[in-house]
Amino acid sequence: MHLVPADRADRRTIDGHRVCEAIAAIGEPGHVRAWADCFSLLADPKRLALLLALHRTGPLAVSDLAIATGMNDPAVSQALRLLRAAGAVEGEKAGRVVRYRVVDAGVRKLLDHCVADAG
Repeated sequence: MHLVPADRADRRTIDGHRVCEAIAAIGEPGHVRAWADCFSLLADPKRLALLLALHRTGPLAVSDLAIATGMNDPAVSQALRLLRAAGAVEGEKAGRVVRYRVVDAGVRKLLDHCVADAG
């Protein structure tokens, strides 16, 4: 049971080798936290709708996303601000218009699964 942390080493196990496999499968806490943060971005139906729209159609402006999702412009802007801060989307400015697109590869993979299940 070489993977069991010292603070848990004195605890009784049933299948010690599986405990080590489970610890290895979980991986580094930072990696688990990063995935949990990614899932929390997708957990909100409005943010997920924005991400799906961007994923399927490519770059869109705030007003177009508002129409597509049924949200108002300020709500879209606020959600995009959060998604941008998390590194999930980026905006490209062309004159006075900013069009957003999904840039995070992990988020794109998760959205691919959502789209495949909906098809």
